[in-house]
Amino acid sequence: MKVIGSKPQSLHAVAVFPGSFDPVTVGHIDLIQRSAMVFDEVVVAVACNQEKTPLFSVSERIAMISNIFTDNNRVKVETFDGLLIDYLVNRGAKVIIRGLRAVSDFEYEFQMALMNRKLAPGIETFFMTSSALYTYVSSRIVKELASLGGDVSDLVHPLVEKEIKIKYSKYARN
Repeated sequence: MKVIGSKPQSLHAVAVFPGSFDPVTVGHIDLIQRSAMVFDEVVVAVACNQEKTPLFSVSERIAMISNIFTDNNRVKVETFDGLLIDYLVNRGAKVIIRGLRAVSDFEYEFQMALMNRKLAPGIETFFMTSSALYTYVSSRIVKELASLGGDVSDLVHPLVEKEIKIKYSKYARN
């Protein structure tokens, strides 16, 4: 086989999985665990999105994700603000991980991947399909279900479920 261009690089790579993770779901956890089997280091980059009103603060989200992955030394949890590409360049990462639940996710994610490539040609987007068990799970659905008193135990880690119950019990008292 003839290789065109530079020599193939090692797969030793830092990959960044960005998102709001408000809250982190079993779908997110699955993608993080699977990514950690492919990449040497997976940075879960919790976005500081000023336009959204989150259920959990950035520090609460970081603490929950860190506690879930405390035994996995390939997973790091950090925060970022601003352009994702700037964060990756400053971090020395070359890969963005994005999860795809349905075809509708692909159109948006593909557009973002092309824009990111335009901004930083050396950074690649790695698309991972979600496990069939989690295709319907989203943070938005978890929050909506929990706010109405529904059971979210099979949608989030037990630690996250506990924190959700605390949050919504505070709202119920006000």
